[in-house]
Amino acid sequence: MDVEADLSALQEYLEVEGIDGYCIDDDATDSDQRYVSGFTAPDPYQTVVTGDGVHLLVSGLEYGRADADANADSVTRRAAYDYQNLAAEYGRYGAKIRALEAFLADHDVESVAVPRNFPTGTADGLRERGLTVTVEPDGIVEGIRATKTEWEIDRIATTQRANEAAMATAEELIAEADVDDGVLVHDGDPLTSERVKEEIEITLLRHGCGLDETIVACGADGADPHDRGSGPLRADELIVIDIFPRDKESGYFGDLTRTFARGDPDEEAQRRYEVTERAFEAALETVEAGVTGAAVHDAACDVIEEAGYETLRSDPSTETGFIHSTGHGVGLDIHEEPSVSPAGGELEAGHVITIEPGIYDPAVGGVRIEDLVVVTAEGYDNLTDYPVALEPVSE
Repeated sequence: MDVEADLSALQEYLEVEGIDGYCIDDDATDSDQRYVSGFTAPDPYQTVVTGDGVHLLVSGLEYGRADADANADSVTRRAAYDYQNLAAEYGRYGAKIRALEAFLADHDVESVAVPRNFPTGTADGLRERGLTVTVEPDGIVEGIRATKTEWEIDRIATTQRANEAAMATAEELIAEADVDDGVLVHDGDPLTSERVKEEIEITLLRHGCGLDETIVACGADGADPHDRGSGPLRADELIVIDIFPRDKESGYFGDLTRTFARGDPDEEAQRRYEVTERAFEAALETVEAGVTGAAVHDAACDVIEEAGYETLRSDPSTETGFIHSTGHGVGLDIHEEPSVSPAGGELEAGHVITIEPGIYDPAVGGVRIEDLVVVTAEGYDNLTDYPVALEPVSE
C-alpha cells in the first residue's frame, strides 16, 4: 500500500491499558493485517504495533519484498532467531512461538493485545512462554479503517470505474438480446445468468479486477437478495445485477447494483422499481457527517412503508418487502464498518458506504438499486457514475 495508516488510536489504547504492543498473526487475506503492515503475503506473518511504530517478522522468502514495500518501521527475518534450528528441535509450531517471543522481546514487548480472530494456538503458546495476551474489546483497527484517506478513496473509485464497465457489458447483452418465446436469446443461444456473469468477469479482468462471485438473478431468483442467479434470462421479468469486484493490485472493493427488465414488466414490477428508486434517493439525501446510519436506513424505510410494502422495521418477521439493511462500509473488505442499518452509528467524513434499498417478493421478483458514496461534512460525493433506469440500453 502507498499510504501509511494512522494508528494513533491503537497506540493510545495500548498506552491507556498499559499494554506493550498489538500483534496480528495472519496472512494478507486478513484486511487488518494488510492495512497495518502495508504488505501482502500468502502465508502468515506477524505484525507488532508499539508506541514507536510498526514491526514485521517474516520468512526469508518474503523478506526482500517486505523490506522494500511494507509500511513498517522495521522488518526482521525469522532466521534472525535461528528459526530452522528451533524447528528441528521443537517443530514448526514450537519454533514459531519461540521466534515470535524473541522478536517481541527485541521490541520490549512483554504484554500484547490481539484482535478477536487471533489464532488460539499462538495466544496459548505465548502465554506458556510467560507473555500476557489480551483480546481487544473492540475492533480497533477495523474502526480506524472505516475512515478512508484520499488515497484509499481514489483506489475505491478506480475499482468502481471497472465495475461500471462490467455493468455496461451486462446491460448491453440484455439490451441487444432477441426474444424467443419469452426467453432472451443472444447469438442464437439463450442468454443465461452464467453467460452474463462470464462476460462481467472478463471485463473486470481486463480492468485489473476480479471477483469470486457476482449476482445476475432473474425473476424469483432476484427475490432472494444473495441468490447468485442461474439459467436463462426472461423477457418482462426483473433482473438484479450486483457486482462487487476487488482491484487486484490495491485490494480495494467496489460495489454496484442495477435492476433491469427487457420488454414489458407488469405494473406491479414497475411500481416496485419506482418506490425503490424513491427510497434510494431519500436515503442518499439523508447522508452527511453527523447523521447516523440508522437515520439513513429509516429514510429508506419511510418511503417503502408509505408505499404499502413491509420492511424489517415494520415487521421483523417479514419475508417479503425490504428485508435487509440500507448499506454498509466498503474498503479492503466488501462488508465493513460503518453500518447503514437500524444499529448504525454516527457517520463521519471519509466513510465509504453503499446505499442499496430493495423490495423483494418471489411472486414479482426483486428490485435493488445501489451506489457507492463517500460521506462528507455537508453530504456525500458519489463514486458511482452509472444511470438508474429499468429499461436496458445499448451504447
